[in-house]
Amino acid sequence: MGKKLFIPISLFILALITSCDEEDKVREISKDGAIETVMNVEHLNDKVDVIRTTYKVWVKNVMVKTYLHTDTIPSLGIAKEQAENNDGDVKVIDLKKDYEFYITVK
Repeated sequence: MGKKLFIPISLFILALITSCDEEDKVREISKDGAIETVMNVEHLNDKVDVIRTTYKVWVKNVMVKTYLHTDTIPSLGIAKEQAENNDGDVKVIDLKKDYEFYITVK
């Protein structure tokens, strides 16, 4: 990713982080001049997860470019969690651990 995109993406991420309060959640982004970023992790198998980051570049309400970055990362393994069904029965199940996302903007 070039330096020209780093600053707008960084500014978007900063705006996203500062708007995380329940009252301030963004329901619709301004597409007049924005970069929309979506990150997700998919559990591929017991050893590997896939992280996908998508950037959509919006100019004057038109999506002019989409960047997709995909990579494999190590799986975090299994965690034991309590689960309850509709009848109130509780049992311990195995769930794949999820990554936490932390974004630093400089």
